[in-house]
Amino acid sequence: MNKPIGWRVGVTLAVLIGSLGAYWWRGHEALKKSPTAPPNPSMSEVLRNGIKLGLDLKGGIHLVLQVKTTDALRVEAQDTLEHLKDEGTKRGVAVTPAGPADGTGFTLKLDEKTDQAKLKDLVKSILPANSWSVDERGREWKIGFKDVEKSAIEDQATRQAVETIRNRVDALGVAEPVIQRQGTDRIVVEIPGVDDPSRVKEIIGTTGLLELTLVDDRGGPYPTAEGARAAYGGTIPEDLRLVEGFSEDADARTRTPVFYVLKRAAAVTGRDMKNARVDRDKFNQPAVMFFLNAPGAVKFAKVTGENINKRLAIVLDNRVMSAPNINSQIKESGIIEGNFTAEKADALALVLRSGALPAEMIVLEERTVGPSLGLDSIKKGVTASIVGMLCCFIVVVLYYRLAGVNAVVALLLNAIILLGAMAYINATLTLPGIAGFILTIGMAVDSNVLVFERIREEMDNGKAPKNAIDLGFKRAWGTIVDTHVTTISAALFLFQFGTGPIKGFAVTLVIGLTASVFTAVFVSHLLFDLIYGPKERVETLSI
Repeated sequence: MNKPIGWRVGVTLAVLIGSLGAYWWRGHEALKKSPTAPPNPSMSEVLRNGIKLGLDLKGGIHLVLQVKTTDALRVEAQDTLEHLKDEGTKRGVAVTPAGPADGTGFTLKLDEKTDQAKLKDLVKSILPANSWSVDERGREWKIGFKDVEKSAIEDQATRQAVETIRNRVDALGVAEPVIQRQGTDRIVVEIPGVDDPSRVKEIIGTTGLLELTLVDDRGGPYPTAEGARAAYGGTIPEDLRLVEGFSEDADARTRTPVFYVLKRAAAVTGRDMKNARVDRDKFNQPAVMFFLNAPGAVKFAKVTGENINKRLAIVLDNRVMSAPNINSQIKESGIIEGNFTAEKADALALVLRSGALPAEMIVLEERTVGPSLGLDSIKKGVTASIVGMLCCFIVVVLYYRLAGVNAVVALLLNAIILLGAMAYINATLTLPGIAGFILTIGMAVDSNVLVFERIREEMDNGKAPKNAIDLGFKRAWGTIVDTHVTTISAALFLFQFGTGPIKGFAVTLVIGLTASVFTAVFVSHLLFDLIYGPKERVETLSI
């Protein structure tokens, strides 16, 4: 009871000031990043932003997306096949595909004039042996991905999709989104506080693959797909492809669904994109103006210069948006017309600016939480916490009198430490997190009750009050540590294997229980020492 208390007061004050400071600092940091924050925020606004709220409290959208990695494999196989054909032309080796490339690779067709030795040397020099396998089956060679290369392409596609989605979400100006990879081909997206989830979902999920492709000389437009195939004798040639689009009638100001036959190889793609913005088309309707980077501008100028008076199709996500005539050489910009609304044109410009997705995205799970539901959850959670704490305060004060006040002070400090620590590590408070907060309060009260009952027992056994206080804390220490360590261990498992709100519950529980040990043992004992320590003789305790 006569232990020095100066350093213990210092530690307690340092923890208290540090917790309050961390909460205050985090509130200011959050307001700095918020595009809607006032220039001079009030204290209440700073306090409201000290803790990052989860999706279930703030409202917003939760998506689980799956990347169709077969698309990325198909594109890689198609690019490799085109490269092989270009090199074959330069070396005088005929490279004839048996069909379009797919997610497994492509097949070459050999005829009697094919020099197999030259073709084998070409394939060997272009395609690394550790990435591609060549299966020679008579007149057809099946060229496919090896497992290592396939895994690398799928991994790259998923990582690229994560970065593209992050760029698109950042461009929306949304504060504190969560975008993280889950497994090999899934992406979890959580965007709090959005008021139009359908628009966000559309922007995130749009592939945004832009291609500028020449229309074949006989390429239509045709009113039906069957009519287009009939114009080519029933089958579209391998180096061409059939794409749906619109035919424009400037006089009638209308666009009619039709089919175009396009060159399979694109002249310029979205990879050559530098910027995009909303503009107006010849109908004075919203359109999207795009600008190419330097290498793209060179390719665009070459293609348009060599094909004046021909048509160039602007293809977005495998759909012809417009197919204007090339009247003169164009170097670095073009316009996408597609009967857009102002909102859709703005969304498309955003998608093009942030880059194309490497593959199509499939929405596996979608949950939308309305702001009113989130606000209602916060109010009920805060009310439950306050009512729970007040009930605990009243009971312990009535039952343990002055010692109960000691417990109330420890509980308040426990709550401050919990909020300060969560703010410092930028943890997210979720609805289960509030449940964890209330559970922490209950366990903190239980710790104080254990100590007070041990003190009472020592006094009943005839110990002096000061001696009973020291013995009471010593006897309760083992039980408090045992219960808290057991629960913290369970919470750590929840954090390790849980997701989303479960992790939030685990974080709140671990921090709250750690603070509970500190306040119920260290701080509570300090308060007894401050009250009874200076007295020479203590006849009885108010407990």
